Amino acid sequence: MTELPRKAFARGARLAALPLGYAGRSALGFGRRLGGQSADVVLTEIQQRTAEQLFRTLGELKGGAMKFGQALSVLESALPEDLVKPYREQLVKLQDSAPPMPTQTVRDQIARSMGPDWRERLVWLDGGQAAAASIGQVHRGRWHDGRDVAVKVQYPGAGEALMSDLRQLARVARSVAPVFPGIDIKPLVEELQARAADELDYELEGEAQAAFAEAFSDDPQVVVPEVVHAGPLVLVSEWMDSPGSLATIIADGTREERDHYGELLARFLFSGPARTGMLHADPHPGNFRPLPNADGSPGRLGVLDFGAVARLPDRHLPASMGRLMRVAAQDDPEALVEALRSEGFIKPGIQVDPQLVFDYLSPFVDPTRVERFRFSREWMRTQFERVNDPRQPEFAVATRLNLPTSYLLIHRTWLGGIGLLSLLETEAPFRAILTEHLPGFAG
Repeated sequence: MTELPRKAFARGARLAALPLGYAGRSALGFGRRLGGQSADVVLTEIQQRTAEQLFRTLGELKGGAMKFGQALSVLESALPEDLVKPYREQLVKLQDSAPPMPTQTVRDQIARSMGPDWRERLVWLDGGQAAAASIGQVHRGRWHDGRDVAVKVQYPGAGEALMSDLRQLARVARSVAPVFPGIDIKPLVEELQARAADELDYELEGEAQAAFAEAFSDDPQVVVPEVVHAGPLVLVSEWMDSPGSLATIIADGTREERDHYGELLARFLFSGPARTGMLHADPHPGNFRPLPNADGSPGRLGVLDFGAVARLPDRHLPASMGRLMRVAAQDDPEALVEALRSEGFIKPGIQVDPQLVFDYLSPFVDPTRVERFRFSREWMRTQFERVNDPRQPEFAVATRLNLPTSYLLIHRTWLGGIGLLSLLETEAPFRAILTEHLPGFAG
């Protein structure tokens, strides 16, 4: 597949086939169980094959399908290890690669966005893609002033494909949910739909990236490439050399690298809002690049892709978020429920058991109770299994809590960031980071 499929019918048919494939494999599995095979063995095999089809299709279609896959890939750390192993390779492929767009199509898109004289500014363009994104791909080039640049070019028909994909994914979300036990797929798709228009606007993305680049221009730990040109279909930034993304650290990084880059990631996510008034809201491994020092030791963290940002009304994270985390870390269930009611997380008239609410939320703030906390896949999986197991008394608490609309994107970013730290298995001074950067947490 060399070009983004643009016809809604063709793309919808491929996405609609996902639940049909799952149903067929489930029927076959039922027959095999009747034949005497272990139910656990059959179920695992069905999930493996479904996951392989799901992520292969999402990666090939790009657009909203690949965006959905990237969002799911960050939550890998919440899945049981025996289900994750068979398709972890597919997840990594989604984060870092996709089939390329033809060279002529790339040039046509650049001409549409920059005008027929684009070669006078972009004097050299590598014909091969350097990286892939969900709605575009990146090429290396050279600007007329001699700077090496990264040229992000939007796929033809990306807008139509993105919205069509997300509509179709909303319809089939329940059917692909068995691949991700314990993760509610429908709200994830709804949140992606809500911010889709912003991600298609490369000029808006350029404004956000420029703001981050200026805010972090003198930062000794974080690098954000400067914007050279922003047009409707093309975004040109200064080139940033890197041996790979955080996916390489997740796969093969040393303990020093995992702790170092994970801590820089956490500091960036929490310090960004105070510096820019925006939250980088797409924390998947491909958007973060380790930049080793000359001697090979861990260095700065490069940050890419500002298409998904939360523009915060008060230009910082809500102080209520910090206050609630501080209260949740204390052994006072009544105070926690009172704080949740005051911030709108428990609606008027809803009755809850304070102890159950405390038991439900308390483990999520474990990282703030110690000087240094070790995130891990096991810790992340334990939290998901605990709150999504109907046999546990805390399970019913989730239905009584209300997440205000203003928190939706912050919540997903928080979950994605914690998931990424868990994939890295980072140990970091998380409490100190929140004390410094999260309003309301220090008291």
